[in-house]
Amino acid sequence: MEPFKWQCPHCNHHTTITEKNFVDREFGLSIENADGYKVLYSYFIVCPNAECNKYVLGSILFDSVYEARNGSWRHYDQKEIKHWRQVPNSFAKVFPGYIPKAIIQDYEEACAIIDQSPKASATLARRCLQGMIRDFWNVKSSTLFKEIEEIKDKVDPLTWKSIDATRKIGNIGAHMEKDINLIIDVEPKEAQVLIKLIEILIKDWYINRYEREEMLNEIVDTGIRKTEEKKANND
Repeated sequence: MEPFKWQCPHCNHHTTITEKNFVDREFGLSIENADGYKVLYSYFIVCPNAECNKYVLGSILFDSVYEARNGSWRHYDQKEIKHWRQVPNSFAKVFPGYIPKAIIQDYEEACAIIDQSPKASATLARRCLQGMIRDFWNVKSSTLFKEIEEIKDKVDPLTWKSIDATRKIGNIGAHMEKDINLIIDVEPKEAQVLIKLIEILIKDWYINRYEREEMLNEIVDTGIRKTEEKKANND
């Protein structure tokens, strides 16, 4: 296998995974059935961070082409039907405790239901986004649309467009179309993109601010300590 970059969902440690920390297996459905041949691909990854060392278990279900002549399945060029993680049981990342609890709850619920209901996941991502905008930027307008407009000059243009796109996709799940027979689905990969934006904003808005304040407070404390040491020596 080719080594690949990876972030542990248990400890958020960034690393590179090699054969030493990775094992995978395939199981094929070669019996004639109404839905066609399938391959279930499963893998284990063990976090190489010594302070964590926990395992991750994931699976991917593919459409497959069964090659009877050699009794094997080919799925690498076929459609991915479903991708889910059994351990830990959602794709949610672990964030620091200083992130507002309501935001983390909406984020974790959006991650937990992404496969079962991508539309509901997108709706929760929208709700999570609104909570972050209200908390971090201290804006409280009558609609999310107006709140996003209020921060247009406070974030970079690409981030603002991504935030507005999240609102629009989340609206698909939150509001029924005027024509009730018109059904607009949200795909799991589309809901996953919205969750990625939430993760980026949590890092950019909350974590970066916290780490900056910690670093600046350390500089201030160091200055005070050195001033006191100098005064003590002079006395």
